[in-house]
Amino acid sequence: MPDWLLSGAPRAAACDLYCFPHGGGTAAEYLRWARDLRTARVHAVQLPGRVPRLTEAVPGSMRELVEAFVTEAPLPAGRFVFFGHSLGALFAYEVTRALAAAGRPLPARLVVSGFRAPHLPYPGGQLHRLPDDELLDAVARLHGGLPDEVLASAELRELAAGALRADYRVLETYAWQAGQPLPVPLTVFGGEDDRITADELAAWDEHTSAGTDVRRFPGGHFYLRERPVPVQRALAAVLATVRAERSTPC
Repeated sequence: MPDWLLSGAPRAAACDLYCFPHGGGTAAEYLRWARDLRTARVHAVQLPGRVPRLTEAVPGSMRELVEAFVTEAPLPAGRFVFFGHSLGALFAYEVTRALAAAGRPLPARLVVSGFRAPHLPYPGGQLHRLPDDELLDAVARLHGGLPDEVLASAELRELAAGALRADYRVLETYAWQAGQPLPVPLTVFGGEDDRITADELAAWDEHTSAGTDVRRFPGGHFYLRERPVPVQRALAAVLATVRAERSTPC
């Protein structure tokens, strides 16, 4: 089976936290959280076309990506939490919808970060059609987040451009399909200085019948890198709530 998940060490009574990466991102970013989130066992989602899955075909649409993940990724039968940032938020949301449609266990909470509610029009263009250098420059202007060591290396720039192109193709060809709100509580995170507005974050409330909590943090689109401690504390609080809602340990 494809290696969809890179997981931190097991912890007694820890909740399973599945982290979906942003556009162009990798699992490595979230594995760092495994050290600090003591009440979670972190499972970082690793997409096809990234190390160590460079030779695998990259799904060309959100539907293909979700179908592959739901079919192939091992998910627990017990309670767990999804977290996704930017494109990862949309991916985690659509995976949750697919699990609901299949009658499979759902996350106890869905935490979406740095992405407007999915029914709202996406204001982007066709970045995935740009040449590598133009694509990298456009993404850097919009969101930042590209490390200097990547931009300085021709080989790393090529890898980064390939990952970004695949992810932006998924994003820019996505079309939301109306459906029933999820019976899953939503927690919505965002950066106070991000292009995504408070109203666009609050609009996620339309996608759940179980309540929404919105919280904004100082910083831009990658606020969770700029000041990780408050974000990790907020996630820890979400996990504590999940643990309190059940009579047996996670």
